[in-house]
Amino acid sequence: MKPIPGARPVPLGQLVRSQDRLSFIYLEHCVVHRDANAITARDVKGTVHIPAASLGALLLGPGTTVSQQAMVLLAESGSTAVWVGEQGVRYYAHGRSLARSSSLLEAQAAKVSNQRSRLAVARKMYAMRFPGEDTSTLTMQQLRGREGARVRRLYREHAARTGVDWSKRDYKVDDFAAGTPVNQALSAANTSLYGVVHAVIVALGCAPGLGFVHTGHILSFVFDIADLYKAEIAIPIAFDIASADVADIGAETRRAVRDHMKGSTFLETCVRDIKALLLDADHGGTEYGPDALDADVVMLWDDNGRRVAAGTAYGSSDDVFAESDRSYAEIAEWLDEDW
Repeated sequence: MKPIPGARPVPLGQLVRSQDRLSFIYLEHCVVHRDANAITARDVKGTVHIPAASLGALLLGPGTTVSQQAMVLLAESGSTAVWVGEQGVRYYAHGRSLARSSSLLEAQAAKVSNQRSRLAVARKMYAMRFPGEDTSTLTMQQLRGREGARVRRLYREHAARTGVDWSKRDYKVDDFAAGTPVNQALSAANTSLYGVVHAVIVALGCAPGLGFVHTGHILSFVFDIADLYKAEIAIPIAFDIASADVADIGAETRRAVRDHMKGSTFLETCVRDIKALLLDADHGGTEYGPDALDADVVMLWDDNGRRVAAGTAYGSSDDVFAESDRSYAEIAEWLDEDW
C-alpha cells in the first residue's frame, strides 16, 4: 500500500491548548516556510524557528512570502494566519479549529438565533464591563448609551494621565497615517487585539461572524469579545505610545500589546469568558487540545431531538427503526406533509 504523499498532519496530542499558547508573532520582509513541525522565518539576518503547535496567531506583514507547507502546518496546528497590511491595519484569513466537538459552535448559533437568549448574552458582555452594576433589565439602547459614556470617560482619563491631546476617536480605514498619533495607536492596538481574539475564537470552534452585540460583519463575534478588553489593553497602551513620540507608531504599539499579553493570563481569560458566555453552568467537558481526544466523534441529527451514531448503514435490516419513536412510514408521511 502506497503511503499518502505530503507531510503527515500534526498529532492532536501534540497541540497546545488555546489559553496556553503564545498570543501572536508579527513578521515582515521575510520568507515563511516549514521545517518539520516548526514555522521558519528567514531574512538577511538568518532563520528563526517558531513552534506552530504553541502559536496563537501569526501576523504576516508587508514583504512576507509564505509557502503552502507553512500554511498547511498553521492550519493543522489550529493557529491563525493573519495577513496585515501597511501599519498592520488589514486583516485576513484563519486556520483550522482546535475543537473536536461542535458544542460551543452549536451553543453560539442557538443563543444568537433567539432574541431572548441573544439579549441575555449581550447583557452578560456589558456586565463584564460594569462590575458591581445590574444590567439584567437594561435594553440594548440603554446598554449602548452606558458603554459610550464609559469609553468617552476612559479616553479623557488616559488623555489627562499621559498629557496627550484628545478630541475624539477619528480614523480612516484606508489612510492610517491621516489620523492623529493617538488614533493611529488605537487602530494598531485594536488590530493586534482582534488578531489574538480571533485566534482564540477559531481555536475553540466558534463562528467569528455570529456576534451578539455586533452584527452583519464576518468578524462580529471578534469585535464583541475584543470590546471586553479594550479598556484594559488597547486604550491605555495606545495613549502611552502616543505620549512617547515614537518613530513607528504601528510597530511600537504591536510590540507593546504583545509584551502585555506575554506577561499576563489574557488567553486563559479569553477562553474562560467565551465559554462562560456561551455555555450553561452545568456544561462539562473539554472542547479542544490533547484532553479532547475522545470528542472526535461524528453523530447524526434525528428529528426527535436525539443523536444517533454515524457510520452505520441504516435501512439494512428490518428492525432498524425499532428503537425510533416514529416508524419509517410515519416519518415519510410527515415529510410529505411538510414538503
